[in-house]
Amino acid sequence: MSTLRNNITAKRIALLAAKDEKVFHSHDLANMWNISSHNTLRTTLKRYARQGLLHRIYRGMYSLVPLEGVDPSLLGAKAIHSYCYVSIQTILFREGYQNQPSSSLTFISSKSRKFNLGPNYYSCRQLRPNFLFNTAGIIQQSGVNTATVERAIADLLYFNPHAYFDKEPDWKKVRQLQQEIGYPLTP
Repeated sequence: MSTLRNNITAKRIALLAAKDEKVFHSHDLANMWNISSHNTLRTTLKRYARQGLLHRIYRGMYSLVPLEGVDPSLLGAKAIHSYCYVSIQTILFREGYQNQPSSSLTFISSKSRKFNLGPNYYSCRQLRPNFLFNTAGIIQQSGVNTATVERAIADLLYFNPHAYFDKEPDWKKVRQLQQEIGYPLTP
């Protein structure tokens, strides 16, 4: 029986390792491993975490690597668990448009919330669906949807039309993107 269990475990972990992802939700694992019983899944995950095969981030979210080895942006996007992208203060500080660093990674999503995972703090701003799902100015970076500088500026101006920038933006590109998304144009 022990050999059979070891073979099943090896196949399950190999299946996870073959994926490009490092972070998984428990229901994703249940689907991948074809486990329909909630108790069986919970026991399996507890056992794998105890053996060091999986790392528990929080209840229902696991990783193949320790929390410190996961990109904080990817971790935040996985925790939000719906369409989202990194934007506003995170992007603007990174690109030098704001000199004041944010204490948290800022995401745009369909829900507003604040949370932390390990040493990382996250802030999620809620945006109306017709703006949120418009992919103008959104790119993929390391598997995470990320706003371009112009999109981050347009997002910030949508939430705060009187925002201040430490570096002069390319207003022509920003207005063009605002128009494409449907945001009110900045005067």
